[in-house]
Amino acid sequence: GLAFKVLTPGKDQAHPGPDDKVTVHYTGWTTDGKMFDSSIVRNEPATFPVGGVIKGWTEALQLMSKGEKRRLWIPGSLAYGDRPTRPGAPAGMLVFDVELLDFAPAPKPPPAPKDVKAAPKSAKKTASGLAYQVLQKGTGTEHPKPTSRVTVHYTGWTTDGKMFDSSIVRDEPATFPVGGVIKGWTEGVQLMVKGEKTRFWIPAELAYGEKPTRPGAPAGTLVFDIELIDFR
Repeated sequence: GLAFKVLTPGKDQAHPGPDDKVTVHYTGWTTDGKMFDSSIVRNEPATFPVGGVIKGWTEALQLMSKGEKRRLWIPGSLAYGDRPTRPGAPAGMLVFDVELLDFAPAPKPPPAPKDVKAAPKSAKKTASGLAYQVLQKGTGTEHPKPTSRVTVHYTGWTTDGKMFDSSIVRDEPATFPVGGVIKGWTEGVQLMVKGEKTRFWIPAELAYGEKPTRPGAPAGTLVFDIELIDFR
């Protein structure tokens, strides 16, 4: 149901994939001509993963090439719906002018550690049951406090080697309060210094439990590689 018109042809034949990150300029209108969003008005291009937006955008962007500008008519079913549940989202068919400035392949997921099934004997262990091993020494001397906000890159696996989350794949570090995450992270991050990269084996009782109540949360022991980029 997506309709489009090429306003400016692209420079080549390469198209973004569903996992690629794109940089675009765009303006969006409802069908009564009311503008509801524009990166041009903000004077700041938008960058995001192709698969992280409304379905109409995800489909259209994969048809475009660098430098191309298209007008899109996106039906409600491929946008926010006729009765959006997201606050402030426009209803019904939407019209966008989108210019694809650039795109880049998504970073490859880090491979699962060889010792993902269990912590090696060389790993250190705390009284709580948290095991850890420093992979890369840091440059700092101070440690985050329970009240600190930290910025990290991380990847998480279950003990069967399945990756369930990664800031590296998203190509965007995560920032959060030390006390606002699972217990194993709260304890583990406070052991680190700036620039350090550490592998943690976090038992279920310090993670989401054996039978998580949070939707989509992984069960059992979890393994994380965490790099402490900064804290304040």
